[in-house]
Amino acid sequence: MTRKIALITGASRGLGKNAAEHLAAQGFDIIGTYHSKAGEAQTLVSTLQNAGARAAMLQLDVGNSASFEAFASALKDTLKNHFGREHLDVLVNNAGIGINVPFADTSEAQFDQLLNIQLKGPFFLTQRLLPLIADQGRIINISSGLTRFSLPGYAAYAAMKGAMEVLTRYQAKELGQRGIRVNILAPGAIETDFGGGVVRDNRDVNAVIAGNTALGRVGLPDDIGAAIAVLASDGAGWVNGQRLEVSGGMFL
Repeated sequence: MTRKIALITGASRGLGKNAAEHLAAQGFDIIGTYHSKAGEAQTLVSTLQNAGARAAMLQLDVGNSASFEAFASALKDTLKNHFGREHLDVLVNNAGIGINVPFADTSEAQFDQLLNIQLKGPFFLTQRLLPLIADQGRIINISSGLTRFSLPGYAAYAAMKGAMEVLTRYQAKELGQRGIRVNILAPGAIETDFGGGVVRDNRDVNAVIAGNTALGRVGLPDDIGAAIAVLASDGAGWVNGQRLEVSGGMFL
């Protein structure tokens, strides 16, 4: 049986790396992207190969849409030469950054950086990669619990993620004729290095979040990677155009 292929942007670290590991365990081969950490990317390739998956990593700056044409060409070559395929089955738009700054102090440069990476990037990257996504495939976008609840300092970040949630519904509507399912996963607070690692490393912040979460703890990377794998699975085939919050019941 032919293994399916998942492309995960920002796969060299954090939630993207965890998603790659979970999808590989579910039987996927993996193509990941990295921005600058080539060493970490190759370490992940070795890890996935040791787990029985085929894997490759490609460099990509999601904030630079002018590079997408060349990236699509490199991806097409990788699919053909490394995997013997013409199409991938799942695209996970995971790459991103976080900027925590009050609304009143947000600069135009910070806004534009978030816009390019969190909205313009996945919009036009997905558009450019549509010919390489198989019919009946999946697109999984990434949002944030911050589109449902509000915490000071994330106005610009959450606004971009809110736009991605609207885009997801339109993608699901317009790509449905090809059988492509499009959903968006919204993590709650997770113990990673995101945002400087404040949730992971600040015990007071961690305790406050845990105390406001129904399951009584802060999220872990495995919670998110496993949920991404669920959305990519055959069992989620009738889930389409949906926002799935994975937060353990944060701020209910």
